[in-house]
Amino acid sequence: MTSALEKVKFDQNGLVPVIAQDASTGDVLTLAYANREAVEKTLASGEAHYYSRSRAELWRKGATSGNTQRVVEVRLDCDGDALLYRVEPRGPACHTGEESCFFTTLAGEGVGVTVADEQEVRFGDMAERLAGTIAQRHREMPDGSYTVSLIQGGKERLAQKVGEEAVEVVVAALSDYRLAEESADLVYHLLVLLEERGVGTKDVARVLHDRHS
Repeated sequence: MTSALEKVKFDQNGLVPVIAQDASTGDVLTLAYANREAVEKTLASGEAHYYSRSRAELWRKGATSGNTQRVVEVRLDCDGDALLYRVEPRGPACHTGEESCFFTTLAGEGVGVTVADEQEVRFGDMAERLAGTIAQRHREMPDGSYTVSLIQGGKERLAQKVGEEAVEVVVAALSDYRLAEESADLVYHLLVLLEERGVGTKDVARVLHDRHS
């Protein structure tokens, strides 16, 4: 381990930037920093450890939130001054409840536009954001939330609701009317059911990945 760490070029503060990437989907989850001890603990334990510059302390991802990251591989860039953690996340990476910290799009004359300006919206991105919002509602259980009322109804009611929405999709497909809208309703209710049952979108993604491979 020591010889491997000798290749890492820590900066004047003893830190190196770390990019966390979902090993299954390739999505970039967050950018953090690590000192030598954090990298050592990551390599030894297989759990992502970082160094908090604001708190000036070592921290293990998910120590308080439960949203841990199991590290399957650590890569060093060609200059030796940045690391890539390829991880299997257990829960959102961002403290906001989003799956990734990179959920804000900036507009520019030569770099695309925002969603509001009709940027192409990817299904996977929106499903992940929706799943993050649903997970946040589950944690906070705010009054008046439709998502909360579905979760409180239990798995039987949720499963029935998903079945009802699936029928609506079939009807829409046969009538060529509102298929996108009915499909969106089905995806939403399916994501709520998955959240209630403790099955993450990453679990589904891994099954799809394995089958595709």
